[in-house]
Amino acid sequence: MFLSTNKCNGSGNCIRACPTGAIRLIDGKAFSCITCGKCEEVCPNKAISSNKYGGYVIDRSRCNGCGICEYNCPVNSIHIENGVTCGICARCGLCTDSCPNNARMDAYEVIEERQLNFLNSLNLVTNFKKPKYINHKEISRVNVITDIEKCTLCRKCETKCPTESIQIDIDQFGKCTNCKICENNCPQKAINNGVIDQDRCVLCFTCLRACPNNAIDLNDFKLEIDHLNEGDVISGSIISCLNCGLCVNACPNGALKYIDNKVRANPIICLECITKECLDVCPVKTLKENEDMGLMGYCVSCGQCVKACNINKARGFKTIIWDGKVSEDCISCGICAEVCNNKAITLKRGSILVDSDKCVLCEKCAIYCPVDAIPKTTLRKYLIEPHSIYLSNNLCIKCNLCKNICPKEAICENDNDNFEIDENKCICCGACVNICPSKAITIEREFGELI
Repeated sequence: MFLSTNKCNGSGNCIRACPTGAIRLIDGKAFSCITCGKCEEVCPNKAISSNKYGGYVIDRSRCNGCGICEYNCPVNSIHIENGVTCGICARCGLCTDSCPNNARMDAYEVIEERQLNFLNSLNLVTNFKKPKYINHKEISRVNVITDIEKCTLCRKCETKCPTESIQIDIDQFGKCTNCKICENNCPQKAINNGVIDQDRCVLCFTCLRACPNNAIDLNDFKLEIDHLNEGDVISGSIISCLNCGLCVNACPNGALKYIDNKVRANPIICLECITKECLDVCPVKTLKENEDMGLMGYCVSCGQCVKACNINKARGFKTIIWDGKVSEDCISCGICAEVCNNKAITLKRGSILVDSDKCVLCEKCAIYCPVDAIPKTTLRKYLIEPHSIYLSNNLCIKCNLCKNICPKEAICENDNDNFEIDENKCICCGACVNICPSKAITIEREFGELI
């Protein structure tokens, strides 16, 4: 529950801010519903239910104003005004935001502060246990990443990867990327700097078969390399395995293992697997089925791609570190917590809390984040494909939290003083759904791949 500390001066700001009328002044101090749940227990119409914040909300389509909750409230907080049941705390938090003296606090924060002060007095602060999901240490993993500024998308690394864990998509397919694979593979040394010496060429087609971008054509018994037009540049994307280990954790048969922080596979066991659950959890979607090996698309950290990128040095082993912090762009939409396979993310207003013991830096949260508030190394990105969203005014408590947090200003009041959602502006991010203390908003959505 929310408590008022000795800092409370009875200004009444919290009372005016509370959308459910759950705060009143007693002897000059703010006192509110203690969220004991007795009202939910005794309601004969099942009109009162708890929410994810530990508060309680009323479905006005079910409530008939019988008053049983009012009679059973142990602190006399519940009252009925004009047929509407009031006085039940939904734990929206508006009271804490409105207090000019920071006198309103969550009971857990009060207990934590007093416990910390007590331990400080005994010089035992090192034994103080922080809340479960607050992250105080960095999370790290080692994998091969691409320096996008240096990468020319020549596809050389892709061709050298023995497990096909690198995916390169080029907008200019059929054009020479200057990877020099044709030059290096030509048995006659007939190719130099992208030009074929027709006198040396014997039409063995080694270059044609080796070209990763299908940029060599045969015209009138002559092989020619199709180059970019002057001024054009290669554009596209490169996606590779992150070595996060989600596939290892999802493998039901033990065909995948982490050995010395590197993914290893047993194709004999893998070929016997029917479910292929690992394919579903791969955050960058490089994993794929293979008839001979059972599975391909996972990085074995062999370093062949690093050796192949010997000109621009765009590929290299790197330790990725994250301290669980996100940018101020975070809108608490909840998508990161929704997609996290390890349940390592918990929402808080305006940010997230990361459990460093569960997070494996798979970057799935960042890949799905609609406002790019979470750092990532991969170019893979998924966008929301809006489907439907609904706001029930029978549940809405008019707290304005959804309206204030909406990044697209898609929520507003209509002529009937009810909230409505402009579906032309709404991107179905879910920020309103997660911040709504009364469970008044429901959403259905899907995600489409951008890269």
